[in-house]
Amino acid sequence: MRLQGPARRITIFIGESDRYHHKPLYAEIVHRAHRQGLAGASVFRGIEGFGAASRIHTSRLLSLSEDLPLAIVIVDTAERTDQFLADVADLVTGGLVIIDDVHVHTYTGGEQGGGRR
Repeated sequence: MRLQGPARRITIFIGESDRYHHKPLYAEIVHRAHRQGLAGASVFRGIEGFGAASRIHTSRLLSLSEDLPLAIVIVDTAERTDQFLADVADLVTGGLVIIDDVHVHTYTGGEQGGGRR
């Protein structure tokens, strides 16, 4: 896949303990993005944060949390991300979904087996 120029970034903030049919919600979101052929998706685990419930979640030793904040970042064209958002709208029942228009400068890799030299 080639992606360069105007694009859209979806960032979905959820909790690590959020589930969909007994499996991690973040995994369901990433696998749906992959099945739809989107350019890429990554999950980032936060070390501390809070959301709408205003409860602090932290990885600090004295208050270990099993519900750390996660950010799922997905990038593709506006048309493809709109289709994806329609597909996952029912999944995120608690969290935050933001959309940014971005400009892709470089999108490389793509070859099976590493492609780097």
